[in-house]
Amino acid sequence: MRAGLGPALRGLPLLLRPARSCCRPGALGQPQARCRELSTMARYGTEPRGRPHSPEYRLYFKNGEGKYISPFHDIPLFAGSKEDKEVPAKRSKTNGKEVAFNMVVEVPRWSNAKMEIATKEPLNPIKQDIKRGKLRYVANIFPHKGYIWNYGALPQTWEDPHHKDNDTGCCGDNDPIDVCEIGTKVHSPGEIIQVKVLGVLALIDEGETDWKIIAISVDDQEAQKIHDIDDVKKYKPGYLEATADWFRLYKVPDDKPENQFAFNGEFKDKDFAVEVIESTHKYWKALLHKKADGGAIKWHHPR
Repeated sequence: MRAGLGPALRGLPLLLRPARSCCRPGALGQPQARCRELSTMARYGTEPRGRPHSPEYRLYFKNGEGKYISPFHDIPLFAGSKEDKEVPAKRSKTNGKEVAFNMVVEVPRWSNAKMEIATKEPLNPIKQDIKRGKLRYVANIFPHKGYIWNYGALPQTWEDPHHKDNDTGCCGDNDPIDVCEIGTKVHSPGEIIQVKVLGVLALIDEGETDWKIIAISVDDQEAQKIHDIDDVKKYKPGYLEATADWFRLYKVPDDKPENQFAFNGEFKDKDFAVEVIESTHKYWKALLHKKADGGAIKWHHPR
């Protein structure tokens, strides 16, 4: 851990025992939210600091040994992997011909608080975004309530703000790539879930490329029949149209213009989406090895 982290982490308890041991049963035998296990392998846990819906609130991440980690840099892109590997476009960890990726859930479906990985803070906790001194909440885009999917990001990816995409003609937004998880379960902030990628939407947000990966949890009850973007159209009619409308309109209540899309708003298929993920993973690697300018992006360990 870099010496410069001292001031930023002052006040954080030094809980270095395994995450499993610090979970105590709450009501109905459920673990308390203060230190809950997030994956079926109990590999990760979270620790909230501060009051929710306040500027000070942070949700920090821990590994299975109870050590603080970054959800941006330390959680593998590939589900079940302990190492950094190239994107295996046709190879699977657990699902035959489908690759499972780790997703960091930032925002549960139907909620309004705009939560995000704090890329410019040490350890990159989840925090609520602030603009013009006020906590950000997305408006309800009729007829929906808040976010219409579980929203989050793929770790170890980065949309390079200095690279102009050949397809969109715009540079990246300087964040991990976003994911819209369309399964039936409402997930919690900080959960690490395994997802399979179905497609992607190319949002142009205030002149920046902001890819939106469409995915579904591998454990979802509908995952066995939804494998690509055409299956979403078949089994969840109207969902993709609602998704495009949501992203087009969600900033309008804040007196901003409608967002635009590359490809005339067409959702691209799974293979295209995996290629996008592969490129953002390579940009992240360049960031890791100091071959790209990350600006104020924070790392908590020597590179």
